Amino acid sequence: MKNILAAIALSVCATATAQTDYSFHDTSLPDSVRVEKVLRQLTLDEKIALLGTNLGIERLGIPSCGTVEGLHGLSLGSPGARHPEYNRPTTIFPQAYGLGESWDTTLVRRVAEQAATEARYYTQHPRSIRRALVMFAPNADMGRDPRWGRTEECFGEDPRLTAALTVATARGLQGDNPRYWRVASLMKHFLANSNEFGRDSSNSVFDERLFRDYYSYPFMKGIRDGGSRAFMAAYNSWNGTPMAIHPCLDSIARREWGQNGIICTDGGAFGLLVDAHRRYATRPEGAAAIVKAGTGMFLDRYNDDIREALAKGYCTEQDIEYAIRGNIYVALKLGLLDDPASTGNPYASIGLDTTAVAPHETPQARALAREAVSRSAVLLKNAGLLPLRLDTVRSVALIGPYADNIVQDWYSGMPPYTVTIRRALQEELAPRGIELLYATDNRMDSAMTVAAKADVAIICTGNHPFGTKPDWKFCPVMSDGREADDRRALRLPDEELIREVVRANPRTVLVLVSSFPYALGQAADEAQAILKTTHCAQEQGHGIVDVLTGRVNPAGRTTQTWPADILDLPPMMDYDIRNGRTYMYSKAEPLYPFGYGLSYTTFDYSDLKVSTDGDTLRVSFTLRNTGDRDGEEVPQMYLRIGKDEPYKLRAFDRVAVPAGGEKRVVLTLPMADAGDWRPAERDFRLSAGTRAEVAVGASSADLRLHDSFKVKK
Repeated sequence: MKNILAAIALSVCATATAQTDYSFHDTSLPDSVRVEKVLRQLTLDEKIALLGTNLGIERLGIPSCGTVEGLHGLSLGSPGARHPEYNRPTTIFPQAYGLGESWDTTLVRRVAEQAATEARYYTQHPRSIRRALVMFAPNADMGRDPRWGRTEECFGEDPRLTAALTVATARGLQGDNPRYWRVASLMKHFLANSNEFGRDSSNSVFDERLFRDYYSYPFMKGIRDGGSRAFMAAYNSWNGTPMAIHPCLDSIARREWGQNGIICTDGGAFGLLVDAHRRYATRPEGAAAIVKAGTGMFLDRYNDDIREALAKGYCTEQDIEYAIRGNIYVALKLGLLDDPASTGNPYASIGLDTTAVAPHETPQARALAREAVSRSAVLLKNAGLLPLRLDTVRSVALIGPYADNIVQDWYSGMPPYTVTIRRALQEELAPRGIELLYATDNRMDSAMTVAAKADVAIICTGNHPFGTKPDWKFCPVMSDGREADDRRALRLPDEELIREVVRANPRTVLVLVSSFPYALGQAADEAQAILKTTHCAQEQGHGIVDVLTGRVNPAGRTTQTWPADILDLPPMMDYDIRNGRTYMYSKAEPLYPFGYGLSYTTFDYSDLKVSTDGDTLRVSFTLRNTGDRDGEEVPQMYLRIGKDEPYKLRAFDRVAVPAGGEKRVVLTLPMADAGDWRPAERDFRLSAGTRAEVAVGASSADLRLHDSFKVKK
């Protein structure tokens, strides 16, 4: 032992006294060469330090750079934060689940661009002390079960939709520059991490086909198409092996997909290898296993343990070098390896001008936040009550816990301001002389009283995301959920309130402010209209009122199957979705199907044409707006391969069509990505001679046009 420690000490001293080589500043060199030039002159201490969340190397002049959350806006502050540097206002958008409901990759990309610009601004501002350019976003996990407590973080249950939104987020965060990234997109949580109870040691069991076709697909596309070169390994095991040390991190993600950047543990996952998974007897053994798996960033206390692992020969300095090489590559792409005097990085000037308006304070940021709310709103039901005809209304009753309350979730930042539905509705009604009546709940019959007096009643209710609640593992309402706490029910807590208000005023709109689907029960039958949105957005009020009044025609769509009853769901821990989960395999009649959403106008589909040149599948059809309002439709294209297989989403678009007008819509799909995983060929192509059925429609349960094609040999 003494000899090993002495050798390590001599190695550190020898490297530290060597002359520093700054040739890694040379941007004309290949990236791999620049990375190696840094790696080859690091001391052992510096290599160990790079296993943490700071990418900086002070001795080499590589500036410090850490990590930050950013699922629906940069998270640099929260109410009650003690240090002012951790209490910075940023633009806060609808939860990631809500952004997914927009089915709008362009919008999602713009939201990511805004968050990334704000990260650069705060990192590089002369008065800023926090440097964070590795953003934990997007969440590429699959929302396979609506009881999952972190459903709010994901985009939905379908791998192709999730992949498209993951790619859009990664591209928006990182930017289009061929050399530099605005920020680094770090996806989470790889892989099959969709249960909170027992997540520290649970085992997700499924085969390679589901790994390829379902759980890993968005991560693979995020790397290959989105350019993300970072992801977080999940807490759970896959088929018995904890993800922080799973061989697929190296054999598939790094060597097959080209993930040559950061792989990090989830927070505390290192310790769980010993304490929860009981995979190793000691922390040094666990630390060594993580590094040897190619995981190069610990979100955990690790320093002493990795040093002991080295001393005992559990791992080597070369193992650490292999694991951290990707960290250095990410630093290079962020421009941290450049000469400080260089002017080549187009993002390096953001925030340096102290007289410029901060990105979150611009009119464009506020407009984007408002647009994100209205474009992600899903109209679930409308019996003719919406849009509100304000010229015939003298009074409106606004009721519910979220009528005048915008709640942030666990990963939110601190918005510079908030506009509640009550405030926005008052702005809309007051100039017209329309009275706004308000009640938080039905104490002393207050909700029923204001509803009975009004021409229209609006109830704003849903779940509570418990973003600032100190009790980490407890949601007192069983149908609520969050990180560390799965939902134990799907019933809406305020169902009785809704029924009481409807009894007092049948002209009632339910605005469901929710991170999850609900089994709405009688509320779905009795309310005349139901509009779905999510929490957190600073412009929630304006965005929702835009839809309620018809200023914006809604076109959001569900991204999960909404079950009619919790008994329609398979057991929570069954990760084989073929046993009755998602729109693809569920046998129960849903309350609302995947891809569903209404509009204030109607659309007709006709004249389907299907063709392929062997490389690309082209599906075209005519989309006609048959109503009297301009609107947007989200046409969806599904394929079925074999009569015993389900239809699966393969392409979609969000298309604007003026009232009475029509458009020829073309959906394309690379043939190399058209099918399911073929283990022998190791690709997603359709096999020669396969006959595939094509269906196009407005949701997974509303497929209006059908055709088929045969793959040529």
